[in-house]
Amino acid sequence: MAAQDSDQKRWDPERAFAQARRELVEALRLQGIRDERVLAAIEEVPRHEFVPEEVKPHAYENRPLPIEDGQTISQPYIVAYMLEKLELKPTDRVLEIGTGSGWQTALLARLAREVYTVERSKVLFEKARARLTAMGYTNVHFKLGNGTLGWPEHAPYDAIVGSGSVPRVPPSLKAQLADGGRLVLPVGERHVQKIVLVRRRGDNYLEQRLVDCSFLPLIGAEGWPEADEGASGG
Repeated sequence: MAAQDSDQKRWDPERAFAQARRELVEALRLQGIRDERVLAAIEEVPRHEFVPEEVKPHAYENRPLPIEDGQTISQPYIVAYMLEKLELKPTDRVLEIGTGSGWQTALLARLAREVYTVERSKVLFEKARARLTAMGYTNVHFKLGNGTLGWPEHAPYDAIVGSGSVPRVPPSLKAQLADGGRLVLPVGERHVQKIVLVRRRGDNYLEQRLVDCSFLPLIGAEGWPEADEGASGG
């Protein structure tokens, strides 16, 4: 009995979470993620700090989880896949559409120089801003508003990523890409989409359709109509 009590006292939840992150990273490697900077960011950022208390034990499972305001934090694999396709450099300026929990925002903040993130849900906006500020992220800029229109005041961006689906690539987001910039977001039907990669080359936009996915919708002028349930991930 004494030995069992001693084992319980020695159990360190943060150490257990750190081990779970390492195991998640290895699982992502096996799924084909190769960008070492993306993998390092996922190992460093504590995903369990971005989910409600009741789902913390599941934080490092490779699946989406419920967060506040009826939304979700996206599956680690699909987030890693999208970030890898962005080909981020440490000097990049990134626009994120849909702050969500702020987990993807934190990953972006470790991969790029400046992150501009837009969220339409006031509940998610306030929680993510407070959380990331408390965690010491100083290169993240927050906006409460319609993300499908982007954040033109700070354009152009080297990369844009969307954490909710749209029926078509928003023209406003394409226009805010820098020459040579990359845009990655889910595009398609209400419940099933494909990850689409857009590269800007001068006045030309090259679109590449990648893997299947299923994201909640981005509501807004160039997204889904208000009648649909709102969404954001990340």
